[in-house]
Amino acid sequence: MSELAHSADADPLRRFFQSGATRSYHWRRRQLQLLHQAIRAEETDIHEALYADLKKSPEESYATETGLVLAEIRHTLKHLAKWMRPQRTGTNLVNYPAASRVYRDPLGVVLIIAPWNYPFQLSLVPLAAALAAGNTVLLKPSEWAPATAAVIERLITRIFPADLVRVVSGDGATVVPGLIKNFRFDHIFFTGSVPVGQAIYRLAAEQLIPVTLELGGKSPVIVEKDANLRVAARRIIVGKFINAGQTCVAPDYLLVHADVRAELLARLRETITAFYGPNPRESRDYGKIINEKQFDRLVGFLADGNPLCGGDHDRSSLYIGPTLLTDVNPAAPVMGEEIFGPLLPVFSYQTTEEAMAFVRRHPDPLAFYLFTANGKVEQTWIEGLAFGGGCINNTDWHFANPHLPFGGIGKSGIGAYHGKYSFDLFTHPKAVMKTPTVIDPAIKYPPFKGKMKWFKRFIR
Repeated sequence: MSELAHSADADPLRRFFQSGATRSYHWRRRQLQLLHQAIRAEETDIHEALYADLKKSPEESYATETGLVLAEIRHTLKHLAKWMRPQRTGTNLVNYPAASRVYRDPLGVVLIIAPWNYPFQLSLVPLAAALAAGNTVLLKPSEWAPATAAVIERLITRIFPADLVRVVSGDGATVVPGLIKNFRFDHIFFTGSVPVGQAIYRLAAEQLIPVTLELGGKSPVIVEKDANLRVAARRIIVGKFINAGQTCVAPDYLLVHADVRAELLARLRETITAFYGPNPRESRDYGKIINEKQFDRLVGFLADGNPLCGGDHDRSSLYIGPTLLTDVNPAAPVMGEEIFGPLLPVFSYQTTEEAMAFVRRHPDPLAFYLFTANGKVEQTWIEGLAFGGGCINNTDWHFANPHLPFGGIGKSGIGAYHGKYSFDLFTHPKAVMKTPTVIDPAIKYPPFKGKMKWFKRFIR
């Protein structure tokens, strides 16, 4: 910390990057292989830490944390050589016979600030991408998931030297501002809440540090009257209540067509019981709230509606049951911010126009979900709303597709990553044009008088 605070020139992360050691394909490939092997070797400890922090089962931990990281690394290893290759592009007539290429240059020293809800995955996916792109990294795991943060620090320290990847612990509200103010990073990657993202954006702006902000918002799920309600119920419930609703892309509220409201609600209740049993607090597949602060915030929202099911809670075990909230005033506090917990407010509508107007009251959601069998209705929604990404007839799982960019828009974030998009994010497209010296037309040089007709012919 002292090196970061007092001398950018002496900082080992900067020195190691400037040594050129991170440039080669084989070096980058080796780092990814080491990370992959270490995660496999530490899998049991990682899953135990995730259970301690969030009560995740080993299966959920693999499906949403370690498995996704491993898959992302394998995808990157498969394509890295191609991604690193300079890309030949076209050259315009005025520059003929030059050749043009785009090189993907590493950015330098990257700061990654991870959240607590998926503390392993959202630390290691961007870390792997930054290393694949040839950067050095300062990683700040969330102190709200201390068991996972400790495993991450032990794993990283064991496989990487401190001048390549350094893990910083402590209270983020204190540590992060000090880091940004005292060291000019080449990029900051943050996942978390909108207010914290805004604060980091302001700090970064003072030094013109580019940022990626993966934030959140009120992500709607729409169920049209022609939807397959059995499938919709299953996919909404798993998307909403995995990790006890503490998922940035989880459905934040439900809009269901009035004609199928009663049937869908019945199916949702049945599905909750089928997935988590008659008493979800005893289910090995249902998690807990991260801490008392978040628990108290969420319990406060219960007064904003009538629990159709759920609503039960226990502060001593940080348990809040999977809850469907009906009779919610659209202006209630539960609709004023991202819920980030196991409460799903339910609203109904008669027309697509009415539903779209409702969604537009909470603009720029991180995710959008629609259940319908009508292609024209699907197109109307996709073209009519701005959102980060989403699914038709599914929830959440677009996040796990490395071929799709993941990121927000407007208040839900800046920038996108996953797969090739991650590599592009952590590199700079450096344009290079190479011009031969054999041909050197005089038309390009002064005096220019009388050359206008040629300029107009070639510059177009």
